[in-house]
Amino acid sequence: MARHADIHTGDLFALLPQPAEQTPGSQCYGVEVAHLVSQALAGAGCDRTDVAARMSRLAGRDVSKYMLDAWSAESREAYNMPFYLAPVLEVACHTHLLTQWLADRRGCRVLVGKAALDAEIGKLERVRDEAGKKIRALKSALGEMGDA
Repeated sequence: MARHADIHTGDLFALLPQPAEQTPGSQCYGVEVAHLVSQALAGAGCDRTDVAARMSRLAGRDVSKYMLDAWSAESREAYNMPFYLAPVLEVACHTHLLTQWLADRRGCRVLVGKAALDAEIGKLERVRDEAGKKIRALKSALGEMGDA
């Protein structure tokens, strides 16, 4: 019997996230992070002064518009946003850009909102289906034992 190539099913493993390359110098992310901060600020729906005020309130420490300007400038490599303020920036800008970027670099995925709920529902449905199979097997075994 001749085997034919399956042209309809894609490479299932191509969808699996892969961690970033781990060679010397390959993980210098300052410019990328500055670009992501800039994207988050651009999509915030308000100006940088408002974002800085929100961040200051949330973090309990001063964050200025000038700090945001420096953190988002790709040319200011020596002045990157501190890691502990990444989630604060995301909350202030209503985004998950940095979280998703970090997950991508580490070879994983982040599910947020509806996608997270869908994944949990799928997981619980698999557990239910497996429990149903076990119950049927036990009932079958019990039926066989009742005849003895």
